[in-house]
Amino acid sequence: MENFPPHDPNAPFSFPKEEEKVLEYWNSINAFQTSITQSKIELEAGQRKRWNFYDGPPFATGLPHYGHLLMGTVKQDVLDMGIPKYNAECRAIVMRYSKEWRATIERMGRWIDFDNDYKTLNVSYMESIWWVFKQLWEKDQVYRASRVMPYSTTCTTPLSNFEAGSDYRDVNDPAVTVSFPLLDDPTTCLLAWTTTPWTLPSNLAVCVHPELTYIKIFDEQHQKNFIICEKLLGTLYKDPKKAKFKKVVTDTYVTSDSGTGIVHQAPAFGAEDHEVCKRHGIVPADVIPPCPIDDGGRFTSEVPDFQGQHVKEADPHITKFLKQKGRVIVQSQIKHSYPFCWRSGTPLIYRAIPAWFVRVQPVIDQLVENNRQTRWVPAAVGENRFQNWLANARDWNISRNRYWGTPLPIWVSDDYEEQICVGSIEELNALSGCGILKDLHRESVDKILIPSRMGKGMLKRVDEVFDCWFESGSMPYAQVHYPFENKEAFESAFPAQFIAEGMDQTRGWFYTLLVLSTHLFQKAPWQNLIVCGLVLAEDGKKMSKSLKNYPNPNVILDLYGADPLRLFLINSPVVRGENLRFREAGVKEVVSRVMLPWLNSYRFFLGQVALLKKVSGIDFEYDPKAKLSENVMDRWVLARCQGLIKYVRAEMEAYRLYTVVPQMLDLVDELTNWYIRFNRRRLKGENGAEDAVVALNTLFETLFTLCRTLSSFTPFLTENIYQGLRSFFPKGNQDLGCGDDLRSVHFLRFPEVRAEYFDPVIVRQVKHMQTVINLGRTIRERKTISLKTPLKELVVFHTDPEYHEDVKKLQNYVEDELNSRGGLGRLGSSTEKDLAKVKRGLESTTSDQLKSYIETSKMTIEGIEIGLGDLTVSRYVDKEASSSDDSPSAPAYENNTDEDVVILLDCKLRPELESEGFARELMNRIQRLRKKAGAVQTDDLDVYYSFSEDSSPEANQFFESVLATQGEVLCRVLRKVPEPDSLRDSSKPVLAQELQERWGDQKVTLTLVRV
Repeated sequence: MENFPPHDPNAPFSFPKEEEKVLEYWNSINAFQTSITQSKIELEAGQRKRWNFYDGPPFATGLPHYGHLLMGTVKQDVLDMGIPKYNAECRAIVMRYSKEWRATIERMGRWIDFDNDYKTLNVSYMESIWWVFKQLWEKDQVYRASRVMPYSTTCTTPLSNFEAGSDYRDVNDPAVTVSFPLLDDPTTCLLAWTTTPWTLPSNLAVCVHPELTYIKIFDEQHQKNFIICEKLLGTLYKDPKKAKFKKVVTDTYVTSDSGTGIVHQAPAFGAEDHEVCKRHGIVPADVIPPCPIDDGGRFTSEVPDFQGQHVKEADPHITKFLKQKGRVIVQSQIKHSYPFCWRSGTPLIYRAIPAWFVRVQPVIDQLVENNRQTRWVPAAVGENRFQNWLANARDWNISRNRYWGTPLPIWVSDDYEEQICVGSIEELNALSGCGILKDLHRESVDKILIPSRMGKGMLKRVDEVFDCWFESGSMPYAQVHYPFENKEAFESAFPAQFIAEGMDQTRGWFYTLLVLSTHLFQKAPWQNLIVCGLVLAEDGKKMSKSLKNYPNPNVILDLYGADPLRLFLINSPVVRGENLRFREAGVKEVVSRVMLPWLNSYRFFLGQVALLKKVSGIDFEYDPKAKLSENVMDRWVLARCQGLIKYVRAEMEAYRLYTVVPQMLDLVDELTNWYIRFNRRRLKGENGAEDAVVALNTLFETLFTLCRTLSSFTPFLTENIYQGLRSFFPKGNQDLGCGDDLRSVHFLRFPEVRAEYFDPVIVRQVKHMQTVINLGRTIRERKTISLKTPLKELVVFHTDPEYHEDVKKLQNYVEDELNSRGGLGRLGSSTEKDLAKVKRGLESTTSDQLKSYIETSKMTIEGIEIGLGDLTVSRYVDKEASSSDDSPSAPAYENNTDEDVVILLDCKLRPELESEGFARELMNRIQRLRKKAGAVQTDDLDVYYSFSEDSSPEANQFFESVLATQGEVLCRVLRKVPEPDSLRDSSKPVLAQELQERWGDQKVTLTLVRV
């Protein structure tokens, strides 16, 4: 499809189907690659600057949706499959989902070079990860240690602290107080409180605070002495017997805020427990403490009573067991916030396990400073949330006990005394003689051995693979295979000008990018960062495929199209870093309030061009160098376009997307509801063909500007409209100032500001006119008076004479739009006479005093100094004063104000204006009938009327008198006054015939006949 299908302005328009036509057209002209080639040519010619941004690797284990990925995991048993088969299946999943990601992203109108994308499974990517790690290794920023870490029993791997912090949920857990008998006195027990009964089989000690007071009490029910923190005694007993107790092991992490003030110590499952037990010699520093669970979180044979049970499932069974032993003193439940695995959605546990760490704490100050050198949008997220996270960062556990992923390039002796880190494929070959590998996954490297240099036999690779966040944090380097290839290209484009992700990445990708870049290059890897909020389901909960609490994105695309979805998202709080509850109704609203009016303005343009051709024989052609129009509305809309271009440039350079879209949508609204509405007669040629061409050129210029300015936000509709506008480009090689390749709107340069179109005075005048008209419309709505009904007088009050002059210069537009007659002859000009009393206890204040306060922000009332902001002056007109004359000809004023200007509108219905209002209603009904019949603007139709038998003679007579007196008004729109049905040629086919209902006493049938 080398040529885009012509637009039929009379055919139904389906946004999704039209978008598919655009996609087909882009493919036919190879649009994306053409734009890349064009950018490179302009870069080499010095016509544009290099702009680099990073796109983080998605987790290709699920399909994309509005805010995050739908996670999927491989459920097969790795041990049964074997690592090679397992990894082959993982690779197949990545490639399968990669295709589905491509389809969805391309359908959204995003241009990405999928044919040359990077994947973390590529050998070039993995080798660069090895290089990154080797740099840290050589700087002594890597170490191995046994730590208690967040652990996913579902994924059978430890997680980093920032991963554990990414998904906290409120849960109900058991809360039990358990007794621990003293060895030398079994009748005396320590009481400890825990929410994890499953850790009790691994208990090695109890800990108390060295400075808290503990008491020994006798419990009559249990016939035992209990020891508890004195401050917390009230949680168990109302009237205890007090005594002092000697310390056991101590640490200040014990608090008196909850529990018993005594903490049982399970060093295999608590970070503080581990540290306390090491410090007191209960467990050796370099030995993993007793841990009677397997990698899946199930008890081993070391705990025979609960062997095979998952720790969380064993909680009630352990509690019951201890209760039978008389060890449970209090049993209840507690609701608290608990970490969940961000991959599997299951509760985490904390478990002691050996792991490899990257040092973060030594570079915290540099991380904070590097972040300060970047721009965050919104700024508060970077300055507060992220900065606080950095300031409290801990060393990063970068190893995972998994099978799929980049293997850690560490070869060790059995006793770990000899360790070698490999930084490249070539280095591995040199050390082992394995040859040049084509893949670096575990099945390719696990069997490779490196001879020891210390006489320790053969070194073996450690079992772990890299944390996926280490892989994604390495993407600036790994995506271009740095430093093995593209060294100069990378270094000239680093850091990136821009990155963007969701709020959750403050503890994910943003963090790991910064940590690695700071270690490697001592600077941040980005200059500008947009952080988005989270897209939630409509009920405010996290989107969940299993809960089905959000509509399928592909269904939304099929129903409404990508453009409405894009506009809905980018014009929402989510781009300001706030959360968004996704509503399908919101997307539908974008279609009705933005997309359709914009499309209809373009279709209206096409209709008027066709009408110009039919009536005047003129083929319209856009003139980019046309003389500046003298028409006020032409100059206004062109000035508004220039203001938008200037504003968008400034805001986009500051990466404030959330301020841009509202301004764009305002211009779309002003084009459809102000410019076209106010210039409909000119565009239809009622002022002559020459003026129609001028107006059409202005409308074309505005549509053309909107297409280029909005093309990044609504890529499909702008392309569709642009392709139609192309047919009106001037013939020959006239330079349009937007580029040489005109085949796509996305090949064009962003519009330049045309200084000659700027006119702040006219923009101000029209703004004042709009205010007066909107106030008048509100009065009509309030009084339920149709705009088709003429009213006699409009009065405007304002303290600034310039405001009055602005409105007077556009008086014709005001009168036409508000359908008011009699002019603005009583235009108010002074506060003293026209502004009414100010209430709220200030009735005695004069207008002069108020006027002085408005000008100086100072006033004295009964000796009290009133300053700026102390008063809000509300302007209105006293209804009694404005309508004191009750004679038949007296006006019936209604007033309205926006706290700046006050207007009066005479709402009395007058017989002398009734026929004009009736003529407007007749034209409206005929136009609706034409539309219902499928007639287009260029169709010549005759209109005939006939009265029903029960129609009153008075109503019939009034109808015909309107035709006689309002003929000129009717001809402007209908081009011919309706005639009696008796004059209709019965041989001509009837296009439409309809009895007009709900029209007062009128009972008339209108008939349309094609000429």
